[in-house]
Amino acid sequence: MTFHDQTSAVRGANRREILTSVGAGGFTLAFSMASRAEAQDDVAKPLNAYVTVAPNGQVTILAKSPDVGQGVKTMLPMLIAEELDVAWEDVRIEMAPNDPKTYGRQFAGGSMATPMHWEDLRRVGAVARAMLIQAAATAWNCGPGDCTTVPGEVIHKPSGKKRTYGSLAMACANVTPPDPKTVALKDAKDYRIVGKPVVQYDTARIVTGQPLFGIDQRRPGMLYATYVKAPVFGAKVASADLEAAKAVKGVKAAFIVAGADDAFAPAGGHIGQGLMPGVAVVADNWWAAKKGRDKLNVKWAEHPTGAQSSKGYAEQAAALNAGKPLRNARNDGDVDAALKGAAKTVEAAYAYPFLSHANLEPQNCTAEFKDGKLEVWAPTQFPEPGRQLCAKTLGMKPEDITVNMVRGGGGFGRRLANDYMVEAAWIAREAKAPVKLVWTREDDMQHDHYRPAGFHFFKGGLDAQGNLTALQDHFVTFASGTGPTAPSAGMSAAEFPARFVPNLRYDVSTIPLGVPTGPLRAPGSNALAFAFQSFIDEMAHAAGADPLAFQIKLLGDKDVVGEAPAAYAAGRMRGVLKAVGEMSGWANRGKLPKGEGMGVACYYSHQGYFAEVAHVAVSAEGAVKAKKVWVAADVGRQIINPHGALNQVQGSVLDGISEALHQQITIANGAAEQSNFTDYPLMRISEACPVEVKFLKTEFNPTGLGEPALPPAIPALTNAIFAATGKRVRSLPITPDMLKA
Repeated sequence: MTFHDQTSAVRGANRREILTSVGAGGFTLAFSMASRAEAQDDVAKPLNAYVTVAPNGQVTILAKSPDVGQGVKTMLPMLIAEELDVAWEDVRIEMAPNDPKTYGRQFAGGSMATPMHWEDLRRVGAVARAMLIQAAATAWNCGPGDCTTVPGEVIHKPSGKKRTYGSLAMACANVTPPDPKTVALKDAKDYRIVGKPVVQYDTARIVTGQPLFGIDQRRPGMLYATYVKAPVFGAKVASADLEAAKAVKGVKAAFIVAGADDAFAPAGGHIGQGLMPGVAVVADNWWAAKKGRDKLNVKWAEHPTGAQSSKGYAEQAAALNAGKPLRNARNDGDVDAALKGAAKTVEAAYAYPFLSHANLEPQNCTAEFKDGKLEVWAPTQFPEPGRQLCAKTLGMKPEDITVNMVRGGGGFGRRLANDYMVEAAWIAREAKAPVKLVWTREDDMQHDHYRPAGFHFFKGGLDAQGNLTALQDHFVTFASGTGPTAPSAGMSAAEFPARFVPNLRYDVSTIPLGVPTGPLRAPGSNALAFAFQSFIDEMAHAAGADPLAFQIKLLGDKDVVGEAPAAYAAGRMRGVLKAVGEMSGWANRGKLPKGEGMGVACYYSHQGYFAEVAHVAVSAEGAVKAKKVWVAADVGRQIINPHGALNQVQGSVLDGISEALHQQITIANGAAEQSNFTDYPLMRISEACPVEVKFLKTEFNPTGLGEPALPPAIPALTNAIFAATGKRVRSLPITPDMLKA
């Protein structure tokens, strides 16, 4: 298989476009055909903005959204190929250009690729197939109803005559595409591609080291850059020894960047998402740039965030909990009276730390500024906001900026921000040469947009029958900029078990924050699940109840509670809880050896319902070994790529366990203390455990899988630790000192 770029065959054609808005969120499909003047027998023919057919029958499908390892470059074209009715081995995939007018929203985040495109992209393929059928029917002088397809061919049903897609593609220039809403879609029983395990398209290129990632990009005459920023977030440069940096062999330039005026409070009202102050060093190789940077001797101006620390945040949280909450988010029933009249009450405080995304590929971007136009190559999860940010910061028109989406070596939400893109663009303009900016690992870890820390102060009440009748949470979180909470630091008023406990109150207080925060895989949920599902487990044990049975009982007997968009499908959650209990042999957990235990947790996020059971062993020294995790998932009626789905769920679970066992960012004097994998360790292979996954098929449309498996993994682990040791984990990460016998 060859991998040369055919994107230009779609980009450069002089095509008429029929824009048809269909689907949720105003997603736009662009159907375009080559004109008759362009039609040549020896070139690939674009049937629409996604599909190009070559004379030899090879089909090129463009993947519209960035791939950061979640597999959408494979999965989304599978939807098109299925309805186009083409053999998967005849498909090649290329990245689409960043073009919102043609492709709608192009981003990777929120596990949204499947729910946004499940129907729309199948219709892209179905329209292209209908055009090929119409072209054949015209050639045979029959009605399209007399024709059908097998992979790559149109068949005249009465006579058995066949025409290949490649031989018909040119004739499609004369076919008017049907309205996407009118084309028939396949019945699931007829799927040949969807539902079959498919290896990620770029796997062979990755394992053979071919240049796919942002960090691999090269341009003629390219220079290399580093960009040093203050340890204290947002502090400006007081002085820097630029001449010492320039004296290093290979260094071409060194200059101070004042930073954009709105870098501290851009549109979202939060710091760190624009061009931050710093010093750039540009050289003919990256090592020279790094050596020049080491000579800068930068002095940083004082900044208010320099007074902040993790210790201070914890002290403020305790003080805030002792006083009146800042605001109330939900108040059902009479919590105070219910707690006062409860047969048993439980109080507990939970805390979790800031987390770094720790992408294995550090942030990077290649930029070229030429003739008043800017072109960038970036492993971004959100290319269009990056283009707009560069335009605003550099005073350019967005149409003069091209963003090329390249594969990212991990994203997990970090690459939704485009700070590295605007840095590279600014440096390239100043350097007057193509520039590749590469952050060091220390840059990446100490200038992340962290998963926010948080504090929960719970009170719960049980009646004489062991029912959870009252629950109160005073949530102490962070606020920055102009928003009520820092990015990803909020909590929905519908957070479970809201609506399932008759007397429930959620109060919120906030701590001013000068540390950048943002979404990390399963934003918000990755922390909230730990706190809430651990406390529910505490209430189950206080009631003397089986924790799994307690969860099912808590969910009640209704299938759906609440109204859209905040409706909660309790029936689906009961289904995954029952399934994971059967999978794991939950009923036999009492037979485990001393020092071993099983814990259960469930959680709804990103439109997926997940229940998980963890089996752990804890040594006398307090070392935790996860032995196995079982996962029952309900993400609708269809798994598009079982291979990718399994990878996503298993990866999410292990990611969650890694966070729980090892990871934290602590702040001291306004700066992150951790700087590399030596003090921010990730799970090692020897710590990984088997993860058994079962997908429940339900009647709902399919939803995403990149994130919803992670949140319940952490409380399933900590609840299992309690079952093994009798010791409750109420703060993360888990350390041996917490659990020593």
